[in-house]
Amino acid sequence: MNRVRRRLLATGCVAMGATAAAGLPRLARARTPTAVDDPAAKRIALKNLHTGEELDVVFRRGDAPVEESLAAIQVLLRDFRNNEQHVIDPRLLDYLHDVACGLGALPIFSVISGYRSPQTNEQLREHSNGVARHSLHLEGRAIDVRLARVNCDQLAECARSLARGGVGYYRTSDFVHLDTGLYRSWKG
Repeated sequence: MNRVRRRLLATGCVAMGATAAAGLPRLARARTPTAVDDPAAKRIALKNLHTGEELDVVFRRGDAPVEESLAAIQVLLRDFRNNEQHVIDPRLLDYLHDVACGLGALPIFSVISGYRSPQTNEQLREHSNGVARHSLHLEGRAIDVRLARVNCDQLAECARSLARGGVGYYRTSDFVHLDTGLYRSWKG
């Protein structure tokens, strides 16, 4: 088992067997100390599907967000169409981490959409009826993802069971929207 897998398993999520962990993607190494060094740490791995950028970081130690990691996540989750960035709500990362843990999965996410600038959101609204005018993507409080080795319907169901924030399941496009707004659920 390589170092990245060991570090992710050490986050306290769920110990998974070697069969389930086989074939995980290579991830960028974080400069922050590993979760093995700090059992109260939360780690997440993100891959932006539009830019190909990957990140594997400890984003929280106990109750404290890791500012260096949040800055790197903000860059990765920027609006790839115009490179505009926005602060990402740390509770969104907690939500992602908790959903992965609830499924017994490593928190390795493919990102379809993170932050959206107002211009991008308006362009998407013009071409789709599924884009909200006041989307939480505009505030860095929403993300559209897939979770490695987990079907999107299972991801959405687990998120709904947590009953915190928005959960949208887009079966045709094969992704799940999660946000830190009020609890609600929909299918797109």
